[in-house]
Amino acid sequence: MPTAPLPTPAVAPSDPAAQWDEVLAAFGPDPNPPPPAPEPEVPAAVEEAGGPLAGARAALERLSTWVPIRALARRHRHRVVDHLLALDPRDRYLRFGYAPSDEQIRNYVLGIDFSRDEVLGVFNRRLQLVALAHLAYGLPMPGEPARRMAEFGVSVLPQSRGRGLGRRLFDAAALHARNRGIDTLFIHALSENRPMLRIATAAGATVERDGSESAAWLRLPPDTVGSQVEQALERHLGELDFQFKRQARVLGDFVDSVAEVKAHFDASGRAAKE
Repeated sequence: MPTAPLPTPAVAPSDPAAQWDEVLAAFGPDPNPPPPAPEPEVPAAVEEAGGPLAGARAALERLSTWVPIRALARRHRHRVVDHLLALDPRDRYLRFGYAPSDEQIRNYVLGIDFSRDEVLGVFNRRLQLVALAHLAYGLPMPGEPARRMAEFGVSVLPQSRGRGLGRRLFDAAALHARNRGIDTLFIHALSENRPMLRIATAAGATVERDGSESAAWLRLPPDTVGSQVEQALERHLGELDFQFKRQARVLGDFVDSVAEVKAHFDASGRAAKE
């Protein structure tokens, strides 16, 4: 007697991101689920060809989602402080694992060693720092003296979420670490920090959960000429974007000042006539 075929599972067991979403289900529904991203249609011939065509497709996809990311320095400490102070207690809790006070945030920023670590940011048109990543270079992993690792942390202001800025900062940080000879990127996050853990699992990181906290490790490939050129190009374009926004803001302030002076003289003229 023929038997009915077994139903095919909706999600493959080997999908780490899906497995992690099942684990996170214990914390209840995701209050900020990611918007579904439509997949671009690619001819089958291109999919099967691989090699240079696959590389070109990946480059085009990165270009379509390109975000200007600027490397920050000591002179930008006040911008970093302003960004972190703009986070509400819940966001501070998810970013640091506890809800730091304003004074603790200032001390944290003052303790950043810009000569050793890397701080990356995304600015809006008003030159407000809306997304921030801190790539802290630390000691080798226990038992592996030959390895070097870096820890990644990121925060995005509420009004700029849903645009993939956290993922873009993660990719940029991984590229920077790779080009500095780092072979392991480490992420420490609360288990309820779904966006951060989703970014880590999507990148292929190994995630381990220990109660309310989780740790993720992502092995990085060695740097190449292409990775070095990509970082230099992104750094240059990020600086150009920032300078363009700054000039546009200066021009806008000048136009507003002229309009204000004109309005003042117009009002004075009307008053004199009356």
